[in-house]
Amino acid sequence: MANINMSLQKNPMPTQTPKERASNFEEVALGYSEEVAINEAMRCLNCKNMPCVSSSPVKIHIPEFISKIKEGDFEAAYQIITKSSSLPAVCGRVCPQESQCESKCVRGVKGEPVGIGRLERFVADWHNTFCNEDPKPPKSNQHKVAIVGAGPSGLTCAGDLAKKGYDVTVYEALHTAGGVLVYGIPEFRLPKAIVKKEVETLEKLGVKLETNVVIGKTLTIDELFEMGFEAVFIGSGAGLPNFMGIPGESLKGVYSANEFLTRSNLMKAYVDAPSTPIMKGGNVAVVGGGNVAMDAARTALRLGADNVYIVYRRSMDEIPARKEEVEHAIEEGIDFRILTNPVEIIGYNNPDDKKDSKNGCVTALRCVKMELGEPDARGRRRPIEIPNSEFEIPVDTVIMSIGTSPNPLIKSTTEGLEVNKHGGIIVNEDGLTSRSAVYAGGDAVTGAATVISAMGAGKIAAQAIDEYLKNN
Repeated sequence: MANINMSLQKNPMPTQTPKERASNFEEVALGYSEEVAINEAMRCLNCKNMPCVSSSPVKIHIPEFISKIKEGDFEAAYQIITKSSSLPAVCGRVCPQESQCESKCVRGVKGEPVGIGRLERFVADWHNTFCNEDPKPPKSNQHKVAIVGAGPSGLTCAGDLAKKGYDVTVYEALHTAGGVLVYGIPEFRLPKAIVKKEVETLEKLGVKLETNVVIGKTLTIDELFEMGFEAVFIGSGAGLPNFMGIPGESLKGVYSANEFLTRSNLMKAYVDAPSTPIMKGGNVAVVGGGNVAMDAARTALRLGADNVYIVYRRSMDEIPARKEEVEHAIEEGIDFRILTNPVEIIGYNNPDDKKDSKNGCVTALRCVKMELGEPDARGRRRPIEIPNSEFEIPVDTVIMSIGTSPNPLIKSTTEGLEVNKHGGIIVNEDGLTSRSAVYAGGDAVTGAATVISAMGAGKIAAQAIDEYLKNN
């Protein structure tokens, strides 16, 4: 057991204090030092059967890269990670390791698992800080592949194909590459500079990037094939927001979480005198309990909200957001109104009707109290409305964060592309759609899910595209 740290607890992640971070957009988690990273790596038992690897969607060789950290060879650790992952600095920050690789860690049986995500972040940050050598593009294999969407699934697919010598072009609808990594996840969780660095690394591998191109409008899938592309991967995400269908959702001051976060992240609503103001001051209700809801609530707080409420219809035990994000939100002063379900957004059709309204027309969120009944088909206890339990929460802004659906634009402009009843593109186990040589993955297939699952789908599709083009 030499060189093994038998502590039952992970080395804690240093962070800004709640009071400091609640008023700035700087990164909350500060990262491990070299000494702490080596100490945490010593907790790894280097298991022969490597259960952590089998539960990683991108199959990173986890014990191998951690062994290199133990030796102090951080660059070697980085090279091991990048054999499997094109976005290590991203994954180390936002992926739910606690429910994936860390959930299978043997050290977690009698204590806390090894901090795999924290170590991945450390290695990626160390490389980005100290290594300036550009990756060398491989020899071209003369095949061309188009990628739709520069989010995690598209970038992963592009990176894996570029490493095999493919001529890859990524088409992105927005003016900045990264997809949900840049428009959806706040700066304090994932700095834009980190995403930019990862994208630049892919470009140095030979990946071409075309922004402001809306596939289905600017170009169609069929036109991509006419341009000489031999295969297409669709990783366009799930950017179509869902709403509850309750009265008042059309009032000014009601946002989808997508719009709210995009305005903050890409249109710089958080700067002084912003060109795209959202809100300053007032009370904000965020409806939902996922990671996006936490991001929206914590962003609203940093934008100057007086009070921020998370309105969630189940209990804290059922809340789907990452434990760490919930804990950070509570520390920062977010007020959780659990077992509560909105039934109406109250306001005025004309802002002049309420002279002192701070944020347009919304004045309150009418809700009912809930209790948990029997488990549903997925094993989650079904929330049931408690009769005569209506009450109001005075708010100026309501942010709906109850999920998203795939944008129907590509389906409506691509003949023969089959989708399911939720709008997700139907694929086989290799990511192949109902169209020959057209593959898809990530949220465009599954609906809103995790960054790492989207990356895993991009890897699977890249391998299938490689096999297809080698044999045709």
